[in-house]
Amino acid sequence: MNCRIGWRPRLGAVAGALWFGASCCLSAQGADPAGAGAAAVAAAGKTNARAALWPAPEGVVIERDVPYLAPGRAEKLDLYLPANRAANTRSPAVVIIHGGGWTGGDKAAAREFNIGTTLAKAGYVCASVEYLKEGPNKWPANLHDCKNGVRFLRKHADRYQIDGDHIGVIGGSAGGHLALMVAYTAGHPELSPSEPYPGISDRVQACVDLYGITDLLTRQGTDAQGNPNGQLRGAGLFADTREANPEKWKLASPVYHVTRESPPTLILHGLADTTVDRDQSSELAKVLAQHGVEHELLLLAEVGHTFDLEKWGRKPLPRDLRPVVLGFFDKHLKPPRSP
Repeated sequence: MNCRIGWRPRLGAVAGALWFGASCCLSAQGADPAGAGAAAVAAAGKTNARAALWPAPEGVVIERDVPYLAPGRAEKLDLYLPANRAANTRSPAVVIIHGGGWTGGDKAAAREFNIGTTLAKAGYVCASVEYLKEGPNKWPANLHDCKNGVRFLRKHADRYQIDGDHIGVIGGSAGGHLALMVAYTAGHPELSPSEPYPGISDRVQACVDLYGITDLLTRQGTDAQGNPNGQLRGAGLFADTREANPEKWKLASPVYHVTRESPPTLILHGLADTTVDRDQSSELAKVLAQHGVEHELLLLAEVGHTFDLEKWGRKPLPRDLRPVVLGFFDKHLKPPRSP
């Protein structure tokens, strides 16, 4: 089923839960991603994160559950599209990668909705991807899936009016780790998919990392205030331990794949994060500087894990990150127009 719904509620806020199976496009006014719908999704957690979906805000069309992997794969992606584009418009695109410790989370969660609608309102086509999260072989299949999100956008550039030369990636937490791996390992022989888009590049031109793990070998625990405590932490990416297979841990760590050709990177991290220690972001910034890669590190005081571009939990961030992220992507994904 493919459906495009142009819905314009006239009275008050939209109430109730919405569920759309298969591939479905939504367009609506008056939606509040921080309201009842978002709260329902956030409360649902890992077991039922997609139980309630809110309609798209004005100016955005959402196409849900679009197949993008090999036939038979259950994982799909959600597209966030700018509404009412002229026929000759070519928009830059961004792949959004959700978090969840590589084992949970959902492409339609509140953070991903916030990012997707923010970018689509600003003229970007976004693909929020679901990836493999179960089984002993989820790594590097999850990375392959994310790279196939990039390839899907290039494959269907004409259909979705995409500028295939200007594609970025953004992710939070485990999604931040995967976004960095997408950005820094294009064409890597061990970390690149062979199907279903052979010959199509998964290289991206810009990356935004929200509190992602950057070095599995050095990840630490923290105290209750987010101060790193020097105690190494494990990872749920694969069963191999750090001691038993350090090379595997290194291969899966973004910092070891940085080169001078790596794309510009924006790093966002809360100083009170107790899930991913803030030194992970500082280490990445140091490595990027050593290789001369354009980057920015923004640390947010009194902010913990799992924030979106506007809020941490139910509280506004000390700085609105929407203009920060949009300014970064605009700089690197929107080429200047010819006079």
